[in-house]
Amino acid sequence: MSDAMQDELPQLKEVRGSSLTPVVVFAAGVGLFLATPAAAEPRAVVELFTSQGCSSCPEADKLLGEIAKDASVIAVSLPIDYWDYLGWKDTLADPKFTARQKAYAKVRGDRQVYTPQVVVNGKLHALGNDRASIERAIKDSSSKGNVMSVPVRMSVAKGQITVSVPESPVESAGEVWICSVAKEVPVAISRGENRGKEVVYHNVVRNWLKVGDWSGKAATWTVPIENLNSQGVDGTIAFVQEGSRERPGAMLGATYSSLRQSAMADRP
Repeated sequence: MSDAMQDELPQLKEVRGSSLTPVVVFAAGVGLFLATPAAAEPRAVVELFTSQGCSSCPEADKLLGEIAKDASVIAVSLPIDYWDYLGWKDTLADPKFTARQKAYAKVRGDRQVYTPQVVVNGKLHALGNDRASIERAIKDSSSKGNVMSVPVRMSVAKGQITVSVPESPVESAGEVWICSVAKEVPVAISRGENRGKEVVYHNVVRNWLKVGDWSGKAATWTVPIENLNSQGVDGTIAFVQEGSRERPGAMLGATYSSLRQSAMADRP
């Protein structure tokens, strides 16, 4: 463990004992991965920072799966690694996700880094197993500036991913990212606080790739699918976000495409 990590551990926390409040029932549907191109623009990007070593996280992991059924919400899991020392090394964790969570807290200025934590539209955070708080954060963040105002388009064909962003009618700019996701990943946990449980993780991010910078003018980027390949990947998300990797800001727009459907379409 680095000295920097030791310095930050007092601010890291696992939130326990929160109960779900059935305030809103998300729109029915098969899920994010079967959303049709005719669906409305997404209203929110929900990022869940979770850990296999966190006893309060399975409830949040299940809730994220329910949230992902709303085709107007792009919901992803970002497993972190700072609880690995508790007795179970998270099999899906990536240090880049830990760095992203800390970067959000630094930008907000509140040093609130915990699990399960949800970050909504890059602006607000909420307890990951509290549905009402997440819904409130979606509503409140949607009224802030240019949040989710940019229609992002993505197509997947012939081994290529193409992302297009139109010109913005208002002053706006951001980074363009693509991430590959695995729809469902079951994990049997044999040690630590969740010993003996099998937890299903939903829309797990498996790879990240920055494809360019958007200046507010219409632009298009194309990258090979192989650049995002990883075990179990079956979908890809493109998003435009203000700020940078070190200082992430508001989500300006996002979209999702199934790699499975695209693969079937490419067959002769």
